[in-house]
Amino acid sequence: MESLAHFDGEMASPQDRPARLSVGVVGAGRVGTALGAALARAGHRVVAASAVSGPSRERAAQRLPDAALVTPQEAVAAADLALLTVPDDDLPDLAAGLVATGVDVTGKLVLHASGRHGTAVLAPLTAAGALPLAVHPVMTFTGRADDADRMSGVTFGVTAPEPLRPVAEALVVEMGGEPVWIEEDRRPLYHAALAGGANHLVTLVVEAMDLLRAAGVAEPGRALGPLLGASLDNALRLGMEGLTGPVARGDARTVADHVAELGRVSPESRTAYVALARLTADRALAAGLLRPEDAERLLGVLAD
Repeated sequence: MESLAHFDGEMASPQDRPARLSVGVVGAGRVGTALGAALARAGHRVVAASAVSGPSRERAAQRLPDAALVTPQEAVAAADLALLTVPDDDLPDLAAGLVATGVDVTGKLVLHASGRHGTAVLAPLTAAGALPLAVHPVMTFTGRADDADRMSGVTFGVTAPEPLRPVAEALVVEMGGEPVWIEEDRRPLYHAALAGGANHLVTLVVEAMDLLRAAGVAEPGRALGPLLGASLDNALRLGMEGLTGPVARGDARTVADHVAELGRVSPESRTAYVALARLTADRALAAGLLRPEDAERLLGVLAD
């Protein structure tokens, strides 16, 4: 495939590459425009984009200034590399719908950025001759101009047919990321881990701030920032060895007071606290941080 010639040998500078890809973006949301901008920086040409909502069209005009705003099938037709950056649940219908339009995808790279899906979701396009890639950046995007900068050093979960693995990984490297191979059948677990860690962290922090306000702390963010920053650093560096607090110490009475007070102030928070405290106790026991007799007292407090 001629348009992949620049993947051979060492990476050249964007200006020196003999063959650059024409990129079409289907779904000019936060992720699509960030990936498109990163590819443009790497020397590829974002020639077309499809956008439905007013904010998406404005974002495409700002982030992808050289891209013509067209229909999804026109964006794919104009591209060597088509980015299908739509919500996860829309990918199956989009893949089937593009094939139904009759757009020629033979030999075209078709890339989605969903964490949940591998390349199986692109089966209709693959059967029509497309070359499927699943490339998921492990990062959140805000829709701002600095989104492309946030890809520097970021992990990308990569899934592709084995012959296309070097292509997918090269694209990630060009965007400044670090590719990590994920098997097709492991994509749901991979995505559950990321979503659980990132999304639930936000919920936990916001809930903790609300509870601190209820306790009379005027600026809960200032109180939590250093503590949570240290806790995250400890967890990433030390794993369960970084655990502190009443569960790690086996302080069953303190945990019982927490459960009672949360039940009075926020039953929803109590439910989450109990579930996480049980998981923490189980992990602390397995790691040898908690004595069996202390774990038994804790789990008794946490029983329904």
